[in-house]
Amino acid sequence: MKQITFFLDFISPYAYLAFKALPDALDGLSYAVRYQPVFLGGLLKHSKVLGPAEVPGKREWVYRQAQWLAHSQGLRLEMPAAHPFNPLGLLRLAVASDPQGLPNRYVCETVFRHVWEGGQDAADTQRLQALSAELAPVRDPRSDEVRDQLKSHTDGAIAQGVFGVPSYAVDGKVFWGLDALPMLRDYLDGGAWFAGNAWDGVVTVPTGLPPRQT
Repeated sequence: MKQITFFLDFISPYAYLAFKALPDALDGLSYAVRYQPVFLGGLLKHSKVLGPAEVPGKREWVYRQAQWLAHSQGLRLEMPAAHPFNPLGLLRLAVASDPQGLPNRYVCETVFRHVWEGGQDAADTQRLQALSAELAPVRDPRSDEVRDQLKSHTDGAIAQGVFGVPSYAVDGKVFWGLDALPMLRDYLDGGAWFAGNAWDGVVTVPTGLPPRQT
């Protein structure tokens, strides 16, 4: 049985869509999933890139496409009252729900619904308190322990080569994005492409761009 680590931040509509799609995408395969919350803002800061919702034009496209994808798959998805928003309260609540900081699928699904169903303010204090009461975390989401564990989750993801969400790590390989689920399935199913040099060979492709100015 393969162990998959699913890296997620509840702020991402694609993470929500991938979370919903994963069971059907990998149907019939032998695997276990570990859900690891990470702070997308920390990943982007490390890579020195803007988030999709910070780029005019791209922001609107992401919202349109995410809603269309949900519609095409018969899923419920409504944009929250404001986006992007600060997801740290939600991430810490998810981390606090488990002694190892790895929430189960029920917790993740409940938090995703909080954000992506109903069109309400995902970061509203009263709503967050109600969500916390519903999930009854085993630790205080505001504690230093939980804060540090979320940072450790994020730093650990970066060390594995994760740069965005959703990402899925298995056997030292990282697959990124909702559209990577068929590729992930092919790997888990023993796809012949992965036996060649194509995966590692891309590292040696030279860039034609000048060094980035700092």
